[in-house]
Amino acid sequence: MTTALVTEILRDAVWVILKVSGPILGVALAIGLIIALFQALTQIQEMTLTFVPKIAAVLLTLIATMPFIMGTLISFTQELLGRIPQLIEGG
Repeated sequence: MTTALVTEILRDAVWVILKVSGPILGVALAIGLIIALFQALTQIQEMTLTFVPKIAAVLLTLIATMPFIMGTLISFTQELLGRIPQLIEGG
């Protein structure tokens, strides 16, 4: 196992993490900004107002993007399992 191969695997893993978590984190950020703006305009400082819509939006986004997430993870896993012979030969 060479350092170049390990670096490539880690780079691919980080890229998969960013692709999978990006839409969910983006929606959470957008909803958080909208709620913060609403709270600033109305001066309502209710703590549950920030959590409930954000959790609902994240769950809906997770359900909507589940095929993309699973496809990405399955593809990465298959690619990683396909590299096992390279790992054995190099080590």
